[in-house]
Amino acid sequence: MTKQLGDILVDTELISRKTLERALERQKATAKHLGQVLEEMGVITEAELMEALVSQHSPFADINQKKQLGDILVRAKLISEKTLERALERQHAEGKKLGEVLEEMGVITELELVEALGRQFGFKTIADFSNRTYPAETINLLPTEFVMKRLVFPLKHKDMMLAVAITDPFDGETTDMIARITGLQVVPVIATRKEILEAIARHYLNAPVNPDAGNTILVVEDSPTVATVVQAALVKEGYNVIICKDGIEALKTTLTHRPQLVITDAQMPKLDGHGLLRAIKANPITAAIPVIMLTGRASTDEEQKALDAGFFDFIPKPVQPLRVVSRVKRALELSKKIKN
Repeated sequence: MTKQLGDILVDTELISRKTLERALERQKATAKHLGQVLEEMGVITEAELMEALVSQHSPFADINQKKQLGDILVRAKLISEKTLERALERQHAEGKKLGEVLEEMGVITELELVEALGRQFGFKTIADFSNRTYPAETINLLPTEFVMKRLVFPLKHKDMMLAVAITDPFDGETTDMIARITGLQVVPVIATRKEILEAIARHYLNAPVNPDAGNTILVVEDSPTVATVVQAALVKEGYNVIICKDGIEALKTTLTHRPQLVITDAQMPKLDGHGLLRAIKANPITAAIPVIMLTGRASTDEEQKALDAGFFDFIPKPVQPLRVVSRVKRALELSKKIKN
C-alpha cells in the first residue's frame, strides 16, 4: 500500500518522528494539510515536499497495490460498496469519470471529493488559482488540446518536477502522459473541474466571459457542407449563427459569446462533442446552455445514449432544415421553462 506522506518524510530523514507528531497535532487543530503545516513550521521546503509527494504517488511505486478511486472512497467510508457498483455501471454506460458520475448521482459533491482525498492521502489541494499569473514556459509545457481533453492545468515547474492541477490524482494514465510529454516528474494537486476549466479558459483560451449574446446559436461542425445547411436554416428563422470547426474553438466561443444554444457534431478534431458537452456543463457559467448532438450514427440506441450523456436533443444526419429548426425551437422553449 502507498505510504502516508508523514512516514515518507520520516523515512527519508527530512523530519523527525517527534516533529511529525507535533505537525499532526497542529494539523488536527487547524484542519490544514500536513504538507502545508510542515511548511508553515519551517521544517521543510516546498521543493522537498514536492519530491516527497512524487515518491508517495509515483506510478512506479507499489503499482499493483495502488487502489482505484472507487475502492479508496469506499475504504474512506465516503460511499458504500452498493453505491460504487451502481456508479461503475453508469460510468461504463456513459463513458464519464467516476467522480463526475458520483456527483451527478448526488452522492458526493466535487468539493467534498477534493477535500476528502486531500485529508485522506496527503495530496495538496488548490482553489482560486485561475486569476494567478503563470510563466509562459509553464503554460506551454502542455498543449491546449491535451489540457482540455484531460482537464488538467500546469501550476508550477521547478527543477525536474511539475505540479499539475487534476481532478483525480489516481488517474495514472493522465499523469503518465504528462510525464512523457514534458519529461518531468508529475506532482498531482487536486482541484475541482470548475477551477481547472476557469484556469484553462483564462490562460489557454484567453476567454473572458462576456454578457449573454441574445438569440445566437453556436453550430460546431467540421463539414462545411453540413454547417452551411444548418446555418442557412437557422438564419432564415432570424437566429444569429456562429460556426466553429472543432471543440476547442467552440468552447472558447461558448465562454466569450454565451450562445442560447449549441448544436455540435459528435465526431470532431481536437475535442469531440461529448468532451465539449462535459466542459460546458462543468462550468456554472455555461452549464444551463442546452446542447444538441448532430450525428450520422442515427439509431434509437444512439439517441438514448446521447440523452443519457446529457445532450438536450438529438439531430440525425443527413440534415433536414425543417427538423433542425423544430428541434432548436423546442429546445429553447423547454430550456426557458426549466429556467423559470
